[in-house]
Amino acid sequence: MSKRKLETTDLFKLHSITNPVFAPNGKEAVFIRTQMDEKDNKYYAYLYHVDLETEEITQWTYKKERISSPQWSKDGKYIAFLSNREETNQLYILPASGGEAKKYTNLEKGVSSYLWSPCGERVWFTASLKEGKAWTDELEKEENKLPEAYAVDKMKYHSDGVGLLPKDVYKQIGFIDLASEQLTQFTEGNFQYNLHAVSHDGKKLVFGVNRDQNQDFSFRQPMYLVDVVTKEETVIIDEDGYFGGAAFSKDDQYIAFVGMPRNFQNATHSEVYVYEMNTGIRQVLTEGIDAPIGDFSVADFQQGAIAPDVVWTNDNHLYFQVSTMGDVRLYFASLEGELYPATGENEHVYGYDIDATGTFALATISNAIFPGELFKQNLATGERTTLTQFNESFLDKVELVEPEAIVYKGAKDWDVHGWLMKPAGYKKGEKYPLIVEIHGGPHAMYTNTFFHEMQLLAAKGYGVLYVNPRGSHSYSQLFVDAVRGDYGGGDYEDIMSGLDYVLKENDWIDESRLGVTGGSYGGFMTNWIVGHTNRFKAAVTQRSISNWISFYGVSDIGYYFSEWQIGADMTDIDKLWNHSPLKYVANVETPLLILHSENDYRCPIEQAQQLYISLKALGKETSFVRFPEADHNLSRTGLPNLRLTRLDQIVGWFEKYI
Repeated sequence: MSKRKLETTDLFKLHSITNPVFAPNGKEAVFIRTQMDEKDNKYYAYLYHVDLETEEITQWTYKKERISSPQWSKDGKYIAFLSNREETNQLYILPASGGEAKKYTNLEKGVSSYLWSPCGERVWFTASLKEGKAWTDELEKEENKLPEAYAVDKMKYHSDGVGLLPKDVYKQIGFIDLASEQLTQFTEGNFQYNLHAVSHDGKKLVFGVNRDQNQDFSFRQPMYLVDVVTKEETVIIDEDGYFGGAAFSKDDQYIAFVGMPRNFQNATHSEVYVYEMNTGIRQVLTEGIDAPIGDFSVADFQQGAIAPDVVWTNDNHLYFQVSTMGDVRLYFASLEGELYPATGENEHVYGYDIDATGTFALATISNAIFPGELFKQNLATGERTTLTQFNESFLDKVELVEPEAIVYKGAKDWDVHGWLMKPAGYKKGEKYPLIVEIHGGPHAMYTNTFFHEMQLLAAKGYGVLYVNPRGSHSYSQLFVDAVRGDYGGGDYEDIMSGLDYVLKENDWIDESRLGVTGGSYGGFMTNWIVGHTNRFKAAVTQRSISNWISFYGVSDIGYYFSEWQIGADMTDIDKLWNHSPLKYVANVETPLLILHSENDYRCPIEQAQQLYISLKALGKETSFVRFPEADHNLSRTGLPNLRLTRLDQIVGWFEKYI
């Protein structure tokens, strides 16, 4: 049976399988399946159970809600999870033997995160709390509430996906006694606390908190070990940078965590650290890897794919993700210095858990022509068992295009890696147009993972080129740092060299029919490209930056990101302007479609407005599409109907001009 071409609406047919968690007995597990609902225009996430001996899969929740953060109690009798079934995320607990989930919190702003106490009688959690209020206070009624002015007194006062940050509201740590359902506040003060870990004996917590009085230019997240009874704190690490994801070893002798110092600002590689409880000695386990710890891939399909930073085994071995050479792989480490990959190349391990014995991994894995499923892997032999097949029907019916990995020479004669996709239904001897895709970040990476947008363009008859120019993760610290202070320089050269390379090596590409698109940093680069070359017949810029001068003041991160990335602030207007695509708008001859979200606080919509009006005033070919109720993450987590509209706009623009 011949397969059909992929369509925009296939987003509704795909299942996102994420968040596998072993039960304490190692014989069963839970995971989450998320799907977009076209009729309701929402995402729904359901909890599933898998018997690892029989491989039987059972759906455990059916309500129209989004389940997240499933965790087993230590005795394996209960599963806790967060659910938005009543709008805000609240804590629910479900008996593993069956029955209905019981709701344990009713907090005004919901529960941010939680951890079981090993005794099984209490659950620790973090939740936002207004200064002077208690979680037990009666919820304020919103009826006929008048609008209030917002007095700004900080530089960090708004955030993408949130909007204006609530005033005098702080994230605190507390616990709930499950028998009495009584809530107790544990931390206090006007600070934002993050709960990381509870020791296996239940006597210690690890939390992160920045207690600097002026946090506008404070980019730190120190971590502390605190006694549950006395509240006495011991510093684990207090340095510039972000540190978190802590986990106690099974014997409570060590704490592992992941940290990103600020040696290269936000381009710095993250590392795995281990803190020894008895001595207070701290070591970095991953100094031997010139790649970042964690998952830095960009794509548009997986929903809520949150993996643990580190997982311990009984033998004090550790597992964690590493972004390396265009892959996200699972790695093993021992305290004695052993360090090696535990999963293979050419794939994206976007979720995982390890059984206590270190024998098996549960992993959710994708590749370029495989949306992702749950697997059980023997860590000694590498043998895998497929546990779920939710996307099997889709794969049986839809033609997908497998990209070809490429390596070529970019700026400074450095190797640059990327992928080239032929159009679906490619026939030798025919000529095809090509679209160049550019990722955001810039400190992110294209990966060997499923990308619906790339497959859609291929299905519409385009070749697709996507590369990891300097600034991208997974190659080296030197490579990821090289873009800072050089936006539009070596990175631009890397992308254009990639285009030259594939044109030389592939006679099926029609050089007269080229398109380019990208979002965020990729939108900046799209704007830059059309201001510096006329090689492209059409371009689509998304959630872009056009003017670094205004970006400095309007973006939620602008006042420090500009200095970190461009190397200039408002005392050096010339440099900000020289790196601004808006400066070169008179050079633009490429028809440019501008897509932007109304509620984007990361790259605010005024960036698009300036670009559009400037182009129109000069009589350039352009169009501007604004997306309501959408933020910077429209392409990944936006309202389903708007995601489809966005894709239709991109395809329609290229069809019109290419």
